[in-house]
Amino acid sequence: MLKKYADRVKVTYEYMKSTIDFMEANYSKIKQLRAKNEAQYLPKKPYTLKWEMDSTKTTKFSFLGYEAGYKKSEATTGDRLYYDRSKPYKKDVPYIKEFKSVKEVVIPTAYIIPRGYWNIIDLLKNNGITYSQLKNDTIVEVESYKIADFKTAPSAYEGHYIHRNTSITSKIVKVAFAKGDYLVPTNQKGAKYLLEAFEPEGVDSFFNWNFFDAILQQKEHYSEYVFEDTAAKLLKENPTLKAELETKKQNDTTFAKNPEAQLEWIYKHSAYYEKAHLQYPVYRVL
Repeated sequence: MLKKYADRVKVTYEYMKSTIDFMEANYSKIKQLRAKNEAQYLPKKPYTLKWEMDSTKTTKFSFLGYEAGYKKSEATTGDRLYYDRSKPYKKDVPYIKEFKSVKEVVIPTAYIIPRGYWNIIDLLKNNGITYSQLKNDTIVEVESYKIADFKTAPSAYEGHYIHRNTSITSKIVKVAFAKGDYLVPTNQKGAKYLLEAFEPEGVDSFFNWNFFDAILQQKEHYSEYVFEDTAAKLLKENPTLKAELETKKQNDTTFAKNPEAQLEWIYKHSAYYEKAHLQYPVYRVL
C-alpha cells in the first residue's frame, strides 16, 4: 500500500499473468489434486474446524527492512513511528508456515434444518448446495448441539456483531421433524462449505455470523419467590438431581456461596427451562 498506484497495478497484472500461465501448463495436475482434496470431505471422516500455527516447526527467512524510531509528531502532542531509510538492515527471522489441527469434527451423513430458516436456504441455493425436503412428519435420531459459551465482538464488522470462541455440548437424541424440513446431504461438492457454515464452532459459521441469534434470547424465566417451593419439591422428588447439585456445591466454592446461582441451576435442570434457549436448530444425521 506504500507503493505508487501504477506500480501496484503493474505487479498485480504480472502476478495474474503468471498465475494463468501456470494453470494452463499444469491444469491436469491441478484437477487431480482438486479431486484428491475433495475426497477428504466424505461422511464419517474427520474434518478440521480450527487450526493454529505449529511453532515447533520453523524455518529461517531473510527479512530486509529499515530501523524503526520515534520522533515528535507534527499532528499530535505525542511521538510518531517512522522508519529511517538511511539505516537498512538484513535479519534472519523465524518463519512459521505449518499449521496443526486443534479442533476436529466427524463429518455427518447429512444436516437437517427446519423449513422456517428461509434465509439459510437461500444461501444454500446461492452456493449450489443440493438438498431435499422431508415428505412427511418423522422422528429421526440425530446429534443435537447446545451452545455452551461464546464471545461477541464489541464493534460491528460488515454489518454484524460477530461471535467467536464458540463452544458446544452435544448429545444423541430423537427429534420430531416436520414435513417440509430440509435434509442436506454432505456427500456433495459443497461439503466443505456445509461444514464451515453449519458447525457452530467454525470461525465463519452461520452461528458466528448472527444467523441464529434468536436462540440466544431467553423468553421465559421464573420468579424466585414462586420457584423456591417448586425447586424444593423437585429436589425432594428427584434424588439424582439433588446429588448432582450437592456435588457441584462441593466442587465449586463460589457456587456453594451463591443461592441465586443454585436456584438458577435447578431451574435449568428442570422441565420448566425453556427448551429452545441456546438450542442450535441444525441437527446432524450420523
